[in-house]
Amino acid sequence: MKDSDLAKMPLDKLWRLHEKVIQLLDMKLQQETRKLQRQLDELGRKFGGSPSDIPHPRPYPKVEPKFRNPNAPSETWSGRGKQPRWVVELLAAGRDLDEFRI
Repeated sequence: MKDSDLAKMPLDKLWRLHEKVIQLLDMKLQQETRKLQRQLDELGRKFGGSPSDIPHPRPYPKVEPKFRNPNAPSETWSGRGKQPRWVVELLAAGRDLDEFRI
């Protein structure tokens, strides 16, 4: 079908065509998903393992905050990772990090 043929079609026919295309795409995507899942399952069996055997990172405990912003007490920092913007600004202003310790 040429673009010029599509441009000449009435709106209701174009819409029905659109719906058919969406249905076909959905069906084909589901088939492809099932096919790929079967391949993954086969590879898992072939190389000895199942999805439940995949190691997961261990859960780390929640880290309590160690520093609090004196200008906005709801802003806290655990002392891990990159320093928050408010810590950087206060340190640049000449303040000491121990002043904000909780």
